[in-house]
Amino acid sequence: MTASDEWLTIESIDLEAQGVAHNDEGKVVFVDGALPGEQVRVNVQRRKNQWERAEMVELRHESPLRVKPRCPHFGLHAGACGGCKMQHVDAAAQVAFKQRALEDALAHLGKLKPRRMLRPLEGPAWGYRWRARLSVRYVARKGRVLIGFHERKSSYVADMRECHVLPSHLSAMLQPLSALIASMQARDRLPQIEVAIGEDDAGLVTALVLRHLEPLEGADRQRLRDFAQAHGVQWWLQPKGPESIGRLDGEASALAYRLPEFDLRLPFRPTDFTQVNHAINRVLVGQALRLLDAGPGERVIDWFCGLGNFTLPIARRASEVLGLEGSSALVARAREAAATNGLAATARFEAVDLFELTPEVVRGYGGAQKWLIDPPREGAFALAKALAEHEEAGSAASSWRPPARIVYVSCNPATLARDAGLLVHRAGYRCEAAGVVNMFPHTAHVESIAVFERDPV
Repeated sequence: MTASDEWLTIESIDLEAQGVAHNDEGKVVFVDGALPGEQVRVNVQRRKNQWERAEMVELRHESPLRVKPRCPHFGLHAGACGGCKMQHVDAAAQVAFKQRALEDALAHLGKLKPRRMLRPLEGPAWGYRWRARLSVRYVARKGRVLIGFHERKSSYVADMRECHVLPSHLSAMLQPLSALIASMQARDRLPQIEVAIGEDDAGLVTALVLRHLEPLEGADRQRLRDFAQAHGVQWWLQPKGPESIGRLDGEASALAYRLPEFDLRLPFRPTDFTQVNHAINRVLVGQALRLLDAGPGERVIDWFCGLGNFTLPIARRASEVLGLEGSSALVARAREAAATNGLAATARFEAVDLFELTPEVVRGYGGAQKWLIDPPREGAFALAKALAEHEEAGSAASSWRPPARIVYVSCNPATLARDAGLLVHRAGYRCEAAGVVNMFPHTAHVESIAVFERDPV
């Protein structure tokens, strides 16, 4: 057990941005907010047989990587905003820590080492969030409405008056939004505002999706209209699930984002999944396509294709691309995007349960020289397992051949490492390269990209 007067030396940092140390008994201690090289005294919050979790109460030998947080709401104390975990870390060091986290996950979970590490993909460190889900809570005893992210390690809503990872016009809108919701009759039945920014020929378009648990009265609707006119935003209303949204003003138009390198405009609804960081997404798509290196005469399959973020750029290069996604609604919108961009003949989309794949199902989609995989946090275990089982069955079982190259875009290094282990140790692939994508600066989130290759059969 860690003693209150014991000094711990922080050895590393984990995927939750916690410092990792060992106490005098050799037990692992995770210390919130501590950085490698620092010596700290702690107050243990939770004890298990193999580890302890603690908060820092005293610091000496401060790390040169520690910086003053830019946001006044950031902190380790109760009530601090939990949207960011790494504002106290130098921006370049954040990327280095994420790269090490990816390498460690591949080594320890996947039991492999990439042949080369890719240079990290980076972009703006502030004002980058074009998507955000803000909680809303009317607090009667305070007589005001709180709008923001949750407090650190809590379900309470942080009392945010500004946010530096949001674009400046959205940060400046937090307090007016709070006043607006406080003035509404339904203020205690409005739990969430989802923010989505798109682009049109005139510039940026800001959509605010208001989740409401009961129908809005006419006076409340008028307050929303007045706010939209004053602040230049669109209001969308969401009475039920994400597919229930509609424009307050009755218009049917969607938002759109652009991929200029590929001359693409992709329409989306504000509750559709699109990348939070538009600038990094553009860089990521370009990097993924360079690594994939698809060209005329080649067929590509894009697993977990979403709205076609990678599928449509691939269609600009390859002869044929098949995008597969679990949501039929997303598939329908991806098809519309293909038609809008003149790619309906090259890009085809189908709906399939991507978590219930077998070798037979995978083979049923036909051969392709290259694959792109971009799964959610759960990873692509069923797909990697299907490749492994096909390989173990032997080539005599089918004339179908696996792709020679796979580019895997991941938002979770643990599931990437798990799937990479299957691809390398059981499916006949080599991990040629891997690197991090700093999609969420100042958070512990690790986005990454990896390339797998196998020799032609």
